[in-house]
Amino acid sequence: MASLNVGNLGEYLREQRRNAQLSLRQLADAAGVSNPYLSQIERGLRKPSAEVLQQVAKALRISAETLYVRAGILDAERDRDDVETRAVILADPSLNERQKQVLLQVYESFRKENGFGADADAGPEADAGPKADADADAVVDGAEATQNPHS
Repeated sequence: MASLNVGNLGEYLREQRRNAQLSLRQLADAAGVSNPYLSQIERGLRKPSAEVLQQVAKALRISAETLYVRAGILDAERDRDDVETRAVILADPSLNERQKQVLLQVYESFRKENGFGADADAGPEADAGPKADADADAVVDGAEATQNPHS
């Protein structure tokens, strides 16, 4: 099987797994993927989906965005600010997981509205416009309700 251009990702994953003192089998179990599949990723033989990378990142307690860049899913130069912003949000110990996800959803809706989201290159139909405002408001309202259930 020919090696794909994901060797850098595999080497990085192996290094992170070893730093976390996890065996290949332990990480595979924690990430919900098969042991052979994870081994192939580490050896650069498979290119995992963003979903698999997110599961692995969560199991390793590292930034999924870092894995996305290493896997070529995100452009390191073009998306550096976005990746850094997401990493800071995800690393904030004062927020719980749900709050982090809500904040990321609001952030992404504003990026899309301003033409920087994942669908920004898809043309006029990708313009989020007023719907993004409404979605962001709904997310923020939901987050505020969660924070202040008695207000």
